[in-house]
Amino acid sequence: MVETHTFVPEAVEEIENEIGDANAVIALSGGVDSSVAAALAYEAIGDQLTPVYVDTGLMRKGETDQIRETFDYMESLRIVDAKDRFLDALSGVTDPEEKRAVIGEQFIREFEREAKESDADYLVQGTIYPDRIESEGGIKSHHNVGGLPDVVDFEGIVEPVRDLYKDEVREVARHLGLDEIVAERMPFPGPGLAVRVIGEITEEKLEVARDACHVVEEELEEYEPWQALAAVIGKATGVKGDNRVHGWVVSVRSVESRDGMTARAQEIDWETLQRIQSRITGQNENVARVVYDVTHKPPATIEYE
Repeated sequence: MVETHTFVPEAVEEIENEIGDANAVIALSGGVDSSVAAALAYEAIGDQLTPVYVDTGLMRKGETDQIRETFDYMESLRIVDAKDRFLDALSGVTDPEEKRAVIGEQFIREFEREAKESDADYLVQGTIYPDRIESEGGIKSHHNVGGLPDVVDFEGIVEPVRDLYKDEVREVARHLGLDEIVAERMPFPGPGLAVRVIGEITEEKLEVARDACHVVEEELEEYEPWQALAAVIGKATGVKGDNRVHGWVVSVRSVESRDGMTARAQEIDWETLQRIQSRITGQNENVARVVYDVTHKPPATIEYE
C-alpha cells in the first residue's frame, strides 16, 4: 500500500517542479482519481490551476449537479456543456476502439480550448497505473492514455497518481480529507456511458443506460461492489401490455475487485435481481428484458467496450 504521509508531499513537490510558475487545467470528472489529482495540484499551485469538468452527455444521472456541489470551493471551476460536440463526433461510430479514440481526441480539444482561455500550458490528469497497463497491453484504450491524439497542444501532461492502484488512490483521498462521496465513489469509466452502449451511440440508448445504471447502483449499494453497472447490449422481443415489442436488452453487472485488473462477478440474491429488472423494465417502455452477467475478469472485462 502507498505510504500517504510520504506520497502526498512528494507528489505536491513534483507538481510544483514540473509546472513551476505556469498555469494548468485539470480534467475533473468527479471520480476519485481526478479528484485526488485535483486536490494535489491545487495544494501545489493554488490559483494557477483551473479545474474543468466537461459534460460530455455520457455522464451518470445527476453527475453535473454533484460536481457543482462537491467542488464549489474551487472558485475557478468551469463546467463545460459539450454534449452536442461529443455526440456529433460519435455519430455513426460503432467500433469500440474508435469510440475511445474519438472521445479521447474530443476531450483534449475541449481542454485545449479551456487552456487558451486561462493561459495554461499544462494539463493535469487522474491517470492511474491500471489505465496505463491496460492501454499498453492492448486490453483497451483509455481516453487519457491510449485514446490521446498524436498531436496535443500542451507543453506537458502531469499525472500525479500514475503509479497508484485504485485502492491506493482512495487511501490518498482519505488522507487528504476528501468527502466520503468522492473517496469511496464507485469507479466510472472515462468514456462514460459510451462503453456501456454496444454499437452506435444514440440519445435513446444513453438514456436507457443512464437510468438503468442509477437503478443498479441504488439496489446493489448494500453489496458494496467494486463496480456495478448496466449496459445496453442489443435488442430482443418482449411483451408490454397486450403488445409484442422489439425492445432493448439491458445487462446488469456487479463485480468484486481490489484494483480492477481482475474481478469476480458477485452472487446477487434472486429477489434483488427481480427488483432490479422490474424497476428497469417498468420505468422504460422500450426495455424488453434484463439479464445478469456472471462472467469474471478474465475472460471478460468489467465494462462492455
